[in-house]
Amino acid sequence: MNSSPHRTGGTQVGHRAGVLLLVLASYLMIVLDISIVITGLPKIRESLGFSPAALSWVHTAYTLSFGGLLMAGARAGDLFGRKRMFVLGLVVFLLASLAIGLAPSPAFLVGARAVQGMGSAILAPATLSLLSVTFTDGAERAKALGWYGATAGVGASIGMVLGGVLADLLSWRVGFFINVPIGLALVWGALRYVEETPKHAGRLDVLGAVLSTVGMVALVYGLVEAAETSWLAPQSWLPLLAGTVLLAGFFTHEARTAQPLLPLRLFNNRARSGAYAARLLFLAGVIGFWFYLTQYLQGVLGMRPLQAGMAFLPATIVQLLAALGVSRLAHRFGNDRVLAAGVALTAAGMAWLAQVGAHSSYLSSVALPMVVLGIGQGLALSPLTVAGVAGVAPSDAGAASGLVNASHQLGGSVGLAMLVVVFSAAGGYSPDATVDLAHRVSMSLDASAVLLALALLVVISCVVQRRPLPGAANALPATH
Repeated sequence: MNSSPHRTGGTQVGHRAGVLLLVLASYLMIVLDISIVITGLPKIRESLGFSPAALSWVHTAYTLSFGGLLMAGARAGDLFGRKRMFVLGLVVFLLASLAIGLAPSPAFLVGARAVQGMGSAILAPATLSLLSVTFTDGAERAKALGWYGATAGVGASIGMVLGGVLADLLSWRVGFFINVPIGLALVWGALRYVEETPKHAGRLDVLGAVLSTVGMVALVYGLVEAAETSWLAPQSWLPLLAGTVLLAGFFTHEARTAQPLLPLRLFNNRARSGAYAARLLFLAGVIGFWFYLTQYLQGVLGMRPLQAGMAFLPATIVQLLAALGVSRLAHRFGNDRVLAAGVALTAAGMAWLAQVGAHSSYLSSVALPMVVLGIGQGLALSPLTVAGVAGVAPSDAGAASGLVNASHQLGGSVGLAMLVVVFSAAGGYSPDATVDLAHRVSMSLDASAVLLALALLVVISCVVQRRPLPGAANALPATH
């Protein structure tokens, strides 16, 4: 790295490696936590007595709080300093992790997961915006963002394996307890190595944060209730209607307020807008792989949590290898084309995986599709991150990073809510519980493949540039 005395966002260039390590470790902790929970879901259900539909709230309470408050967290970093928000987010996250590990009931766990999501909403945009303002040189910035995007994909896969190991050999609670010492170490490192960024005058758009968060919660609550009751039940359509109205009110408010959480000018760039939409659809589809396949492995194939976690290794290994090769591939073919190839492979792998049944073999029906899907995820996530922040002015770095993460988390929560509806509607296929579960999982993965196909259409129509194969100069989307 350069040894220039230049300062970016108050962080000394000599501390760049330390900042990068802290940011990646913090983001990895968030991603690992999400996937560790998914592997432990069957054990959590047995331990605390969740119903099948209510079990989705273990994941959804976190992602809704995380995604709904991300833009507020990003704006708070601009107003109050990104180092301060980084440390605050770590503290809230580790305290909530401790509470989850001690949870005595479903309601307590879901509430603590929502608080943990708040911590992530403060922490995650601070991590990405710290990278954006620390690494301003084009090549260094691209490499740092590439590592950031790779961390998301690889961390999710590693978390599935780690979650299975912990749930089987120790307890699902250990996956949350380990966040406490890791979080304390990261707080110490942040106080030591990260310097505060300049604060900006302004105010926090509290109304916008409330409208967006409550609107998303209402929308997802209505979808989950529709799965448990019916679309015509008041507890289903009333929240869906309220959520739609609140979200419409959010965008109207953002267009009119002087200091919005979500500057609508971020959508002026067609490729960047497409990247946000594609990320939302991509995560909406991919969540089916994580959430339902772990139940298939344990409930249909009879694996223990440890075996189920290890069963994700084909995806983990190839995703890591693919992610490590993204920078070189983007240099040769262009970030957008690598993105399109990654989404296409993920959709193909999901469609193949959706053919699982009650008597399928792990090797041919699960492991081989996992390889295709893992390569696709490894190729797609980093380019999605790069495309989502490309061409953004420094003053909008926090908002853009918040929107990238919001698309990621809200895509997963809304996608899971839709898949819960599919899972419930597919029931009653057979009086044999194992056959019925296999059918439900297969139909849910079919729906995931459809969502991924839609993500591919968005990438091709909005993000992929019509130009000759680029060289090094075009490895990133053009700045507009």
